Amino acid sequence: MAWLRLRCTPDDPVVRRGELLGFQFEGRTFPLIDNQLGIRKPQGMTAALSILTTYASDGARAPYEDAVGPDGLLRYKFQGNPRHYTNVGLRAAFELGVPLMWFFGVRQGLYLPFFPVWIVAVETEQSQIAVALEEAQRHLPIDAPLSPIERRYSERLTAQRLHQPVFRQRVIQAYGASCAMCRLRHRSLLDAAHIIPDRDPRGVPAVSNGLALCKIHHAAYDQNILGVRPDCVIEVRADILEEIDGPMLKHGLQEMHDLSLTLPRRRTDRPDRDLLEERYERFRAVG
Repeated sequence: MAWLRLRCTPDDPVVRRGELLGFQFEGRTFPLIDNQLGIRKPQGMTAALSILTTYASDGARAPYEDAVGPDGLLRYKFQGNPRHYTNVGLRAAFELGVPLMWFFGVRQGLYLPFFPVWIVAVETEQSQIAVALEEAQRHLPIDAPLSPIERRYSERLTAQRLHQPVFRQRVIQAYGASCAMCRLRHRSLLDAAHIIPDRDPRGVPAVSNGLALCKIHHAAYDQNILGVRPDCVIEVRADILEEIDGPMLKHGLQEMHDLSLTLPRRRTDRPDRDLLEERYERFRAVG
C-alpha cells in the first residue's frame, strides 16, 4: 500500500496489470493480484491480500451498479465454491479485521486501486462479502436496518470514493487522456463531464454518458455557455459569441463554435446520441 501511494499520482493514478503481477518485495516477485482469479490469497498468508474487478465495457448500466447493497455498501462475490481457499481467505480477513486492496478495472489491463478497504460482513447465503471503502463505513450497523440518514451517508461515500473516480478514469481513458473539445492532454486538468447530470435518474456513470473535458470546457458545458449537438458538433451560445473580451474568451470558447468533438476510437465508448439530444435541448432552452 505504501508503494501504491507513491506510484499512483494525479497524473497517473492507474496501475498496469504487469506492474501488479511483477511487484517486487524483499528481493523477490510477489504479485499483488492473482494471474487468473479475482481474489489474491498468497501461499503462507492467512488472509486474502486483494480483490479485483475485471474491466467490462459499459452498457446501459454502470459496471458496479448491482454490487451496491441497500445499506450503500459495496458487495463482492465469492470465487465459486464458498470453501475455495480464496473465499476462506476473505473470511479470515473479515475475522482478523485486516485491510485489503481493491483493484478496479477501468480499461483492459488497467486498474484504479482503492486501499485500504475492509470486509465488514460475510453474507454466505448470497455468496458475497460487504466491503467498506473507508473507516466511517466500518462502523455502520450491518445486521440492523439503517436510518435514512445513515443510508444516504453510506451511499454518498460509495459514490464519492468509488463511482466518481471510476467514472472519471474510464472516461479519460476512453478519450485518450485528451479534452474532447480543445485536445488538452494534461491529465490533471481533465474531468469526466456527465452529459445527463448524475442527479438525474438517467445520468448513469457510464462512458456513453460522459465526455472528457478540460476544466474550463467542463465548467462552460455545465453552465450552458456551450453545448453539444446530437451530431457531436459544439455550439457556443449566441450571446457569448457576441462578447468582446480577452484571448481566453476568443480562443478558449468562441473558436470552439462549429467544431466537432474528438471522439473515442471504440463506438461503444462514444456519447449516446439520445442523451446528447436531451442535453442539447436543455442548452437550447437556456439560450
